[in-house]
Amino acid sequence: MLKVTGSAMPAALSLLPITVSAAAGDGEKEATTALNRDELSLYTAPQQKSRYVEPEAGQLEQSVATLRKLVEPYTTWCQSTYNQIKPKVKSVVQCGTDTYAYLKNPPKDFYPRAGVIGFTGVLGLYLARGSRIKKLIYPAGLMTVSASLYYPEQAAAIAKSTGDSVYDCAVQSYAAVEKMLKPQSKTEKGSDSETKP
Repeated sequence: MLKVTGSAMPAALSLLPITVSAAAGDGEKEATTALNRDELSLYTAPQQKSRYVEPEAGQLEQSVATLRKLVEPYTTWCQSTYNQIKPKVKSVVQCGTDTYAYLKNPPKDFYPRAGVIGFTGVLGLYLARGSRIKKLIYPAGLMTVSASLYYPEQAAAIAKSTGDSVYDCAVQSYAAVEKMLKPQSKTEKGSDSETKP
């Protein structure tokens, strides 16, 4: 059984021949003549003779464009500075949240140990009266000693990594000094041998 739907009907009607009558424009009745559907003006598209003309920029648009050109270097600088600072700010915020979480649930005897370490720093400031160098060395040294007493594993790890980095720096500086002195001695020997014969 065939089923006819509404969407199929307009297509079927377009295949049927239809007679169209047109009236004369003068009001006189002429004999009705059959016209094709393509001959009617309703179905033909008029010729396109229009062209797009760009509107001229007004004074406001010109001033905004000038302002944009003047501000562009500064906005570029601000964006590059923001892109450089953004990771650092994120790391500081992450460090702050980690510190807050650590201090919210501290390990056993954390606050008494922190108090003793802080007290040794104040004691170092008291003992370092007079000299600016002493004010830097005494508190830092006393705090380091007291912290290493409470946290020996971490102190050993820090001392080992610091010792390794100091050794690497010493080796590199020795190599740089040797490299600087070696070419001078070769050039002196070469110039001496040239002048002797």
